[in-house]
Amino acid sequence: MYFSSNIKFLRKRQGYTQDHLAQALEMKRPTLSGYENEVSQPTVQALQTFSRFYKIAIDTMLNIDLSKLSELQLRQLENGEDVFIRGGKLRVLATTVSDENDENIELVNEKAKAGYTTGFADPEFISELPKFQLPFLSKQKKYRTFQISGDSMLPIPEGAWVTGEFVQDWNHIVSGDAYIIFTLDEGIVFKVVENFIKKGAFLKLFSLNPLYEPYELHISEVKEVWKFVHFISNEIPEPVLPQNELLKTVASLKNDMYRIKGRVFKEGEEEEK
Repeated sequence: MYFSSNIKFLRKRQGYTQDHLAQALEMKRPTLSGYENEVSQPTVQALQTFSRFYKIAIDTMLNIDLSKLSELQLRQLENGEDVFIRGGKLRVLATTVSDENDENIELVNEKAKAGYTTGFADPEFISELPKFQLPFLSKQKKYRTFQISGDSMLPIPEGAWVTGEFVQDWNHIVSGDAYIIFTLDEGIVFKVVENFIKKGAFLKLFSLNPLYEPYELHISEVKEVWKFVHFISNEIPEPVLPQNELLKTVASLKNDMYRIKGRVFKEGEEEEK
């Protein structure tokens, strides 16, 4: 359990002395000192007191080493966004920060994808990824950029760089939006998602390219979810034709097909003669 180290970490992070915190908690200072130094075990009432004061769930206080969380995750907890309180699961993300203590955007290129399967939770692996900043993105959120492969999300071309915002609580996945989904079996996939977590504990994934059939992914297979923010590419996507232009194109293709059939039929007749 991390309760003792966590309450000491939070106290120092907020600049409290033991006297000040004990007074704020309406607790005797020796009692607080005993909890921090593991001399005594907290009662249920004491656990509830710390939980209410810090707006952090008891499960988190007991089971998560808060000193290992990123600055972004700590700010989320301090803002009352503990997913344990909402019945979710706290997901600890390996991340990096700039010299100014701002969250970096790590870049996972095609070559790094294989290593990401085993190193996604390894701070050392993540620290070795290329990093950059985009000034128009929020400093209060966590982003990561992945290079996509294949043509399943055309008109977004193969090789494009897709940036996503880290999703802590998967119940907030919005059906119809695009997400980067990471699983150990499939690796990194970029899809439009329909959320069936509450109804059946799965996500249904759709491609923009109609040649690819949608499929279901059980939520137990998912390791990370990133909400699509934007993409960068050196290719211009194919234009979307207006309906009348599309009809003209189809008609032209039909005429070409008829001409080919007519030519083949004519050549067949000449051979019979």
